[in-house]
Amino acid sequence: MIGMMTIRPATLVGSDLETIVYHRRAIYWEAGYRDERALDTMGAAYRLWLRGKRESGQYLAWFALAPDSSITAGVGLWLTDSPPNLFASGRWRGNLVNVYTEPPHRRRGVARALIEGALDWCQGHQIDMIVLHSTPSGRALYESLGFTPGSEMRLIRPITPVSSKR
Repeated sequence: MIGMMTIRPATLVGSDLETIVYHRRAIYWEAGYRDERALDTMGAAYRLWLRGKRESGQYLAWFALAPDSSITAGVGLWLTDSPPNLFASGRWRGNLVNVYTEPPHRRRGVARALIEGALDWCQGHQIDMIVLHSTPSGRALYESLGFTPGSEMRLIRPITPVSSKR
């Protein structure tokens, strides 16, 4: 419990699933992406992705609830298979995603409590590498929790159709 808020696991079905999709959409919206059609397409694809991850047990999520049981914030933990490396010993890598707090509840320690809960879960399950992507507004929080600043490099190339003729 955080002040008057409670934390509970999300179920990834019904209204919980829709709230996670809403949070993801809100994160992009607040980052300046305003193409409604693209957001709808992403939301539909994300919903299907979450269902698959639920079935495989590779996505966990938690919500912070206000005294009236409304959801004020959420965090997701996506578990990915991790090859052996020099920095982590576990089989799984934790990816914190969908860290979102409704605007009226920000700057009250809610996101911190959710992230600390996810990190505790990781520690209890021998997951010693946790990564995330941060918005500029979240960076200080993550650094205060021990995350080192950095960014992920990526290459995105258009897919060219493969001709069936050989």
